[in-house]
Amino acid sequence: MAAALPYKPRPGEIPTQPGVYRFRDADGRVLYVGKAKNLRARLSNYFAPLHTLHERTRRMVTSASSVEWTVVPTDVDSLQLEYMWIKEFDPPYNVRYKDDKSYPYMAITLADEAPRVIVTRNRRIPGARYFGPYPKVWAVHDTIDLMIKVFPIRTCSDSSYKKAMASGRPCFPGQIGRCGGPCSMKVTIEEHRAIVDDFVAFMAGGDQRFTRDLTRRMREASAAMDYESAALYRDRLQAIDAVLSRSSLVLAEDTDADLFGIAEDELSAAVQHFVVRGGRVRGVRATTIDKELDISGADLVDQVLQRTYGPAGPGEIPRQVLVPSLPDDAADLEQWLQERRGKRVSIQVAQRGRKADLMRTATLNAQQALLLHKTRRTSDYTARTKALTDLQVALGLAEAPLRIECYDVSHLSGTNVVASMVVFEDGLPRKDQYRSFGVGETTDDTDSIYQVLTRRLAHVDRDDAAGESEAADAAASAPAGPDGAEAPVVTERKRPRFAYRPQLLVVDGGAPQVAAAARALEDAGHTEIALCGIAKRLEEIWLPGEEYPVILPRTSEALYLLQRLRDEAHRFAITHQRKRRRRDITTVLGEVPGLGQARIKALLRHFGSVAALSQASAEEMTALPGIGPKLAAAIAQRLADREGASGREASAGGNASAGREAPAGRESSSGR
Repeated sequence: MAAALPYKPRPGEIPTQPGVYRFRDADGRVLYVGKAKNLRARLSNYFAPLHTLHERTRRMVTSASSVEWTVVPTDVDSLQLEYMWIKEFDPPYNVRYKDDKSYPYMAITLADEAPRVIVTRNRRIPGARYFGPYPKVWAVHDTIDLMIKVFPIRTCSDSSYKKAMASGRPCFPGQIGRCGGPCSMKVTIEEHRAIVDDFVAFMAGGDQRFTRDLTRRMREASAAMDYESAALYRDRLQAIDAVLSRSSLVLAEDTDADLFGIAEDELSAAVQHFVVRGGRVRGVRATTIDKELDISGADLVDQVLQRTYGPAGPGEIPRQVLVPSLPDDAADLEQWLQERRGKRVSIQVAQRGRKADLMRTATLNAQQALLLHKTRRTSDYTARTKALTDLQVALGLAEAPLRIECYDVSHLSGTNVVASMVVFEDGLPRKDQYRSFGVGETTDDTDSIYQVLTRRLAHVDRDDAAGESEAADAAASAPAGPDGAEAPVVTERKRPRFAYRPQLLVVDGGAPQVAAAARALEDAGHTEIALCGIAKRLEEIWLPGEEYPVILPRTSEALYLLQRLRDEAHRFAITHQRKRRRRDITTVLGEVPGLGQARIKALLRHFGSVAALSQASAEEMTALPGIGPKLAAAIAQRLADREGASGREASAGGNASAGREAPAGRESSSGR
């Protein structure tokens, strides 16, 4: 028996979000479908040493030849998607439901005089409107409990309703506030019907107008000091938010659609094709595209639709195709699809409701697929070797650049300037050697790059000298061999902070940034280190002293490697800058009397960013629990003082932000 499974994903490939996974055999048959709150943690259990697994689990994983997964936004979504695929594929290793019951639904009996909401497995109630299915009975009851707080409709039995209407006394659920029908003696039949219509409208599309209306009523009641009514509206709003956060994977039962989620960068794209039939996700098809040409957005959608439906038969084309953006020739594509299907086909953009939620889920999966594709491509030894060889040829280097360092500068409207250094060795990131730099006084991005590289290059000679000293000490202390010669001794060499000399430096930017980096290399006396820059807009490669850039093919592995270096440096710089800004403003807010760490975290979480918090008024801050008018005024004043001090420092610094074009309050990076 093999000690490890050959299809085991590499470390870091599996996402940590909730989702559904599928094991398949060599013929593509689904052997097992499972759900997880954390896909990485759950799947790692299957790839433990085989002798530690349960016999049935070991038999399943050794019979399988691949594993795949689909990410979903919430745990409830993973429950529903698991159910759909178990019913669809009937996997042999999944649990069999011996009672042969279907999943429960929520039903509103619209054919009744006073419609009521019930939980049922019966899909044949005349005139009923169904919502679901739900993975568990408690999930339906929880949803109903939340909904009747917002839309109080009838919940009592038919016998209780008839008895109450005949006697003129409220039904028992109505007496305890659990029934809002005419039998509660609080509304008429006509008024109740209007509430039922709102109930159905909300469940059908999660209409945001109810949220807006309740928010307006809550604020009006609060302004009138009617706090009991305001609290009632607040509770209803919370109930609506809870319902809206539930499943987005089940559409209307008559929905037949194909939905395409797309994630892309300059060189690649990932497509997640969700096949929805009868309102359920019947399958997911994933495709990765290497772009031959510079296409994106609507043009890419055009190519994807043609590639998908070109070989498709009439029965494989649905009534509706949902895409992230409409191609320019959408009308022509619709006509082409109608001719192939023989019936009407519409191409639309999902903008609201459950279809928009499902589109976000598909896009999330596409982003995960693109990240996985890039990770696997980078970790492929053949691709890495070709990338380094192509880079050596393109830049005219004497040898392949085994160690590459990439630098990026990030700032916020010319302030809070930071820089990042990321390191790739043999085409793979060395995150333990990433470094970040704080830049004090600077005139522009080119000056920042010069300062950072000067500081980094100052360590090259120092590190080399330290390494030679360690080697000499090791040789001097080596014991003599039998013939008097020194015996070779293998010692662990402890390298200083900037461990090794790079073969290639990459800066994020064009000719000006490359010129500044070349000046730093020359002043430091290290012109033997190769240098290039990668410009964002056209992915051009700039060399020092050259009038024109080097243009690499868009499918080049070398360009892909440089792009990943640049993106990683930008990510690392932005992350470092955000941490610094958050730490700075936390220190400032900590000086406000009565404002502790819990409230500071709540403020930053509520407003989402330091810039938004700085621009918020005292009235907006009072919306948070525990922030009164006096405390909000003190916070606003402290932030205003901080902004004023920053402005005075900027004025005193003269032309400190020259050359930066980022709008106020926005992050920027060199070369962008």
